Amino acid sequence: MGGRPGPPSGYAMLPWLLLGLGSFSNLVQGETPNPWLGGIGLLVFNSLYVSVVFRSFDKKARDSPATRWTLVVMGLMTFGLGAAYGGSWLLFLPLFGLSCGSVLRGRTLALVGIPLTVAAAGVAAYHDGWGAISIAYGTFISMMVTAAILTLSETVVELRDTRQELARSAVERERLRFSRDLHDLLGHTLSVIVVKAEAARRVAPRDLTAALEQVSDIESVGRQALTEVREAVSGYREGSLATDLDRARSALAAAGIEPVVRQSGPPLEPGTEVLLGWVVREAVTNVVRHSAATRCLITVDGSPERVRLTVTDDGVGAAVRTGAAGVAGVAGAAEDSVPYGGTGLKGLTERLAAAGGSLEAGRVTGASADAPGQGFRVTAVLPVDAVAAAGRPLDAPYPGW
Repeated sequence: MGGRPGPPSGYAMLPWLLLGLGSFSNLVQGETPNPWLGGIGLLVFNSLYVSVVFRSFDKKARDSPATRWTLVVMGLMTFGLGAAYGGSWLLFLPLFGLSCGSVLRGRTLALVGIPLTVAAAGVAAYHDGWGAISIAYGTFISMMVTAAILTLSETVVELRDTRQELARSAVERERLRFSRDLHDLLGHTLSVIVVKAEAARRVAPRDLTAALEQVSDIESVGRQALTEVREAVSGYREGSLATDLDRARSALAAAGIEPVVRQSGPPLEPGTEVLLGWVVREAVTNVVRHSAATRCLITVDGSPERVRLTVTDDGVGAAVRTGAAGVAGVAGAAEDSVPYGGTGLKGLTERLAAAGGSLEAGRVTGASADAPGQGFRVTAVLPVDAVAAAGRPLDAPYPGW
């Protein structure tokens, strides 16, 4: 299977030197006056032509002063030979036009093209009369067509490089999306499983029925987690805020934290529900693992334009919990010493910002009916029609991932 053809090189320009065979034939047959001078001129012209066309395919070399001066010397040599000998030597004028087209671009080419064509017509008219029209036309066309083809070729190469870079960026974005999804999914689910397992172990000696209910919940959460991981891998996870709120209630209650959920406002778009569901998962996971709270308030306030979700606890943050309802000894003290939030909230901030929303998290300042002067609050604000960046990322997944 053949590879994709690469960009043209200086070798593609060498066959045009065959236009000089007529001049070489005149030298060999002795039809050129001062043949030694003509032979030296032919050798110098060919050498300059090869140097110019090969340098023209390297942008840095093409734009260097050395290349421009080489082109000037080549022009003087071309017009000198054409004016001195005429005939087949006039064909070096289109060759010089081709060299100019390979080096010059844009406005510089426009400034050089017309004067060069007029000068070529004048030299050719001196020797060949009306035949100068074909020489002038050939000089102009060779210059412009060469510049157009090489410019198009360079553009194609740049577009190919850009496409490859975009593909790499798409892969990186998809990896980031996938890692965030797995963090949000598994971090919440595993925390719920640990809390419920601890609750089952705690109540089993005195209430086997209640313990079995907790075990049944663990099985249900595990099965749901498997389904969600499969959907996350496929890149099309649907979510329901009501479902996430119900799971939050269950997780908080199992951890010995009183859940209070208040919801108001018009129905939300599916995309907004998915994003808010991620916030509920992450915030409640942090409350269960790090807050040492006794109460957690979750409020959803919607309006026709925006919706606000807040998760507020009355805990002390990352302090290690102790006692019957704590998770210390289950998740481990080292885990509970991790600062509240971490990479989960950072990922959620990026996710909400991409959907036109915002996320704020910090300590509760001042006492109120819902927060007695301590604890932690997470506030998410989103437009009601936010894109579901959690399951269907704002950047479409890379098709070949």
